[in-house]
Amino acid sequence: MKVCVYGASSERIDEKYKNAGFDLGKKMGAKGYTLVFGAGAEGMMGAVARGFHAGGGKVHGYIPKFFEEGGYEAIYYDCDELNFTETMAERKTGMENECDAFIITPGGIGTFEEFFQVFTLKQLGRHDKAIVLFNSYGYYDDMRVLIEDAIKSKFVNKECAHLIKYCDTVEEIMEYLESYTPSDIAWSRLKRIRDDG
Repeated sequence: MKVCVYGASSERIDEKYKNAGFDLGKKMGAKGYTLVFGAGAEGMMGAVARGFHAGGGKVHGYIPKFFEEGGYEAIYYDCDELNFTETMAERKTGMENECDAFIITPGGIGTFEEFFQVFTLKQLGRHDKAIVLFNSYGYYDDMRVLIEDAIKSKFVNKECAHLIKYCDTVEEIMEYLESYTPSDIAWSRLKRIRDDG
């Protein structure tokens, strides 16, 4: 299974998150999974990539050329395969197309944007891949509340809540991915905000 993992690129985050990311990568690598990610060498991205390699897994990175030229973030050059793209959009498209599932680890604005993009695309029926939020140390508790509030206020269809999964542990993530079956809910039904009855 090829798993796309999103997460922070910052080294300033608490070590507990990076340790959790390394553990995630190591256990998935040991199961024979392949990592697809944004090729960052630091933060959650770097921790997960090093974990995959420690577990014997393969790592495929995508990163825009201007990151290397502009020094935006350290690049994980130890990738088994490394693709340089022209734009951020090409980077995301490459990652989305290659993977079989998405895992969103703790991160910032870029990670949030990546999560909402694949969440929106799933709602629109453009893919049916698993989407997991790794709720390490409760990081995504407030995200859950935000989405639940949007559902209560009828900005989001209540059935969209079933398109994503919050997992507190690596074991929960792997169990969910191994047993995942795509939803048979039509995208047109998901986009219907009003109640049907």
